[in-house]
Amino acid sequence: MVKIRLRRMGAKKAPFYRVVVADSRYPRDGRFIEEIGYYDPT
Repeated sequence: MVKIRLRRMGAKKAPFYRVVVADSRYPRDGRFIEEIGYYDPT
C-alpha cells in the first residue's frame, strides 16, 4: 500500500519534515517514490 508520510530531516531537536509518497513496507526514512513537499514546524 502507498502512503503519504513525513520523512524526518534536520538536526537533533531541530527537525523539519519532507512530505513523501512511500510504500508502507519501507521504513519511515527509507526508500520513497516521490517527494511532494515539506513541513517546517519551527
